[in-house]
Amino acid sequence: MSEVFLNGKFIGNVENAHKFVESFLEDRRKGKIHHSINISFDEVLNQVYVEASRGRAIRPLLVVKDGKSLLTDRHIEQISKGELSFHDLISQGVIEYLDSMEEENALVAFYEEDLTPEHTHMEILPLAIIGLCTSLVPFGNFNQSTRLNAGSKNQKQALGLYVANFLVRMDMDVNVLHEPQVPIVETIMHKSSDYEKHPSGQNVVLAIISFDGYNMEDSIILNKGSIDRGLARSSYFRPVISEELRYSGGLIDEISVPDKDVKGYKSERDYRLLEGDGIIFPEAVVAEGDVVIGKTSPPRFLSSLDEYNLTTSSRRESSMTIKHGERGVVDFVLLTENEEGNKLVQVRLRDQRIPEIGDKFTSRHGQKGVVGMIVDEKDMPFSASGIIPDIIFNPHGIPSRMTISHLIEMVGGKAGALSGRYVDGTSFESEKHEDLRKELASLGFREDGTETFYNGRSGEMLKAQIFVGDMYYLKLKHMVANKIHARARGPIQLLTRQPTEGRAKEGGLRLGEMEKDTFVAHGASLLLKERFDSDRTIVPVCEECGLIAIHDEFKNRSYCAVCGENAVVSNIELSYAFKLMLDELKALGVYPKLMLKDKY
Repeated sequence: MSEVFLNGKFIGNVENAHKFVESFLEDRRKGKIHHSINISFDEVLNQVYVEASRGRAIRPLLVVKDGKSLLTDRHIEQISKGELSFHDLISQGVIEYLDSMEEENALVAFYEEDLTPEHTHMEILPLAIIGLCTSLVPFGNFNQSTRLNAGSKNQKQALGLYVANFLVRMDMDVNVLHEPQVPIVETIMHKSSDYEKHPSGQNVVLAIISFDGYNMEDSIILNKGSIDRGLARSSYFRPVISEELRYSGGLIDEISVPDKDVKGYKSERDYRLLEGDGIIFPEAVVAEGDVVIGKTSPPRFLSSLDEYNLTTSSRRESSMTIKHGERGVVDFVLLTENEEGNKLVQVRLRDQRIPEIGDKFTSRHGQKGVVGMIVDEKDMPFSASGIIPDIIFNPHGIPSRMTISHLIEMVGGKAGALSGRYVDGTSFESEKHEDLRKELASLGFREDGTETFYNGRSGEMLKAQIFVGDMYYLKLKHMVANKIHARARGPIQLLTRQPTEGRAKEGGLRLGEMEKDTFVAHGASLLLKERFDSDRTIVPVCEECGLIAIHDEFKNRSYCAVCGENAVVSNIELSYAFKLMLDELKALGVYPKLMLKDKY
């Protein structure tokens, strides 16, 4: 007897588990049971599991019987004529869906020539074992698995043409690459997914050299000439949105140029770009602090009904300004209304992003790196045929990561660019690298992809042969312009009196135990004197009871709330967070007594 579980719940027993599973599968292949329901038998526990729950990943496979696939040449002929569809093959039991649990009991072959009588299923296409983004990686089967995952993830962060109507959309934080290209080395998935309609990279000439140490640790070096000609330029868009809100008592916000008697009025210079309706004009160049949408709001707290009748002088300023560290050009102004029918203004800002030191680039193989240096074109190393690479990549990134597909793509890209064709790099079914090498040799180049290079500064011939080729490179959304952050003094939080958090709020950079250790290790321990006093404060302490005393600024005297006027009160320096903790302990009924001693 074997126990049967449906979606993890016990539902009964069966006499012969093997026979039960077989008849279940037979009925499913005949269409009597829905194709998404899966069954498996665990011989060790002697339990049958039937899964019909939602959210399981299931994938299609060809059914194999007696070492032969059920998909025949006749089926393929009918499909090509349009007489059969994918769903017909499922209902005929030629294709079935397996989840991870049922796959434990299956033996899946990659190709028809691999089939043996033991096999139960065969892949429709070997490429089907990987997802959409992963199948866009060329020659993926020559890669280490972790790098293939990284390559898949990197492609999702690349800049490109994310949508064709971006000019009429108000999306948060988006980037558009100015001249995206279709890769020379592509896979069948590029065609299937209409990749040419939303490309996200550019074909560049890549040379693998170590250059003056500026491409250490995954850095890359960019050719300034390439950047000047428009390599990897992008635009960054973000909206500023404001609406006229309604408040109780019939009060409403007003989008207009604020009057000078409004509470919180900035300076005239801040409002200089606003037009008569209180909204900025398109193509205005804006920087931090400039007002984009002028707005006034009714007073926050109405103490009595009399205030309803007051003039506009009691209104407060609530304009939308450019945040700290941002700049750009007003790209588009949209006036509309929200669900309540109130006025809604959306202003889109645009900022051109030219590649700079610290911007992140990657190939499709998880070989990511940041720009370490931008070199003048005249100083770049060049090949015997006069080709100057756009990007210099460090050779040390290859051995430990074993991204062989990175190297094959370079050879394939070079052969494709020279012969003016696209190269098929579909995983498991790609063009053979031997053929690409022969093609390269027939085009008059060395078949191993290397060339003689010359030092751009001295003109000397480099002693080693340099591996160079064409490659599809992606610019990622992680740019220095969005992340650069520094602060001396600035806003602090009300409760702890420590600096605010985050770049947008002009916040501080937090130093922890480990950062402290690095200062000490560098012999710069005195830095800690100024680094760890972001909330330094001076408090009066009563020397008798050890509690925090009171200092009367007006009368310039200190006294203790417990011990009275005559107590000895000393001023001590401590962190405000510590003072806050003492107050919290007092709230718990704990007496935190400070024992004062002389410093020397």
